[in-house]
Amino acid sequence: MTEPLIIEPELAVDACVIWLHGLGADRYDFLPVAEMLQKTLKTTRFILPQAPTRAVTINGGYAMPSWYDIKAMSPARAIDSDQLENSAQGVIKLIEQQRDSGIDPARIFLAGFSQGGAVVLHTAFLRWEGPLGGVLALSTYAPTFSDEMSLSASQQRIPAYCLHGINDPVVLYAMGRAAYEHLKARGVTVTWQEYPMEHEVLPQEISDIGVWLGDKLR
Repeated sequence: MTEPLIIEPELAVDACVIWLHGLGADRYDFLPVAEMLQKTLKTTRFILPQAPTRAVTINGGYAMPSWYDIKAMSPARAIDSDQLENSAQGVIKLIEQQRDSGIDPARIFLAGFSQGGAVVLHTAFLRWEGPLGGVLALSTYAPTFSDEMSLSASQQRIPAYCLHGINDPVVLYAMGRAAYEHLKARGVTVTWQEYPMEHEVLPQEISDIGVWLGDKLR
């Protein structure tokens, strides 16, 4: 397993963001974003994990970095649940490592773009038990959320920020909005932010994320 990329802050660490890339990308994909955010978040460590390379069914079986296999696109994503579960457990190990290094879990955040976002939503709201600083869900969806899901009291207290492009042709706007509505209906303090973009990240979005993180880390 490739080791995560770790970007240390300018000052002594007291917070951490674990940020998962999307399908086909790698751990360097959000390095410029982490470096930009650290200009104001001067005590926040960024950890950028690398997904394993494996065959992806919807891409003709071509091997690429992937947190889980996607077997079909419609009517909804058909995924390899075991692989997603393994990815979630990997994120939990990273949380525990940061906690054990002395960072308060309430100052540990999970972030993910697209497929990476699906993993962090699953991890935070269906697997992790305990405090977290929050979840950043960028251009993503929640394939493991259901109408029957229920959250523990600690999971309900994890704030979330869902950001999505209104013209996204990859993860449709409605898919991202559905994840937001699931969390809102279950008492999570969740914020929705949309942008005139496709399946991408805009400078304004990163600026908004910096404000949100800064507010949570006061």
